Amino acid sequence: MLVKVCGITDREQYSRLDSLGVDMLGLNFYHASPRYVAPGDPVSRLSGRASKVGIFVNPCVDRTLATIKACGLDYVQLHGAESVAFCRQMKKHAGVIKAFGINDAFDFAVLNEYATTVDYFLFDTRSSRYGGSGRKFNWQKLAEYDLEVPFLLSGGLAPDDWPALRAFSHPQWAGIDINSGFETGPGNKDLAAVAAFLEKIKL
Repeated sequence: MLVKVCGITDREQYSRLDSLGVDMLGLNFYHASPRYVAPGDPVSRLSGRASKVGIFVNPCVDRTLATIKACGLDYVQLHGAESVAFCRQMKKHAGVIKAFGINDAFDFAVLNEYATTVDYFLFDTRSSRYGGSGRKFNWQKLAEYDLEVPFLLSGGLAPDDWPALRAFSHPQWAGIDINSGFETGPGNKDLAAVAAFLEKIKL
């Protein structure tokens, strides 16, 4: 199972998380986020074993391509209303993770047109803040998802969720995205909690 830690703001924490064996590390380039990192920040220039993911919300093409190049991004994670054409253009330069907010009324048919233009979907709890709500959605809703594109599960995951995650099953479930549930403050990760969680979830 892939484990992605999102919202990294500190260079030492980036390196420590990479050494723990996290698969993906996310840097938030969305200005309104409390975990915002500028593309020129030293943490954005780090690299390691983990894939580096840049989080964007409705970005312009030029800015996104410049950030991919400057920061050496392996993936872009798109949380806004980015079009299929935008995703296709980004796919020429990096992997693409397209995020969607899920609630009980969500219609998975809207994903069909993205199926050939993304590497992963990310399913988060629907909110007005483009993610980061700290709340879970009803995972049973994912039984309606029947495309072949793998997905990452996100939305309010916390250290004590490992039994529920180990009990969860879906043929296209590739991994999880953790963030605020493993923090002592915005961007300040609880490294001990992440390490303990990895030991349990990777069994």
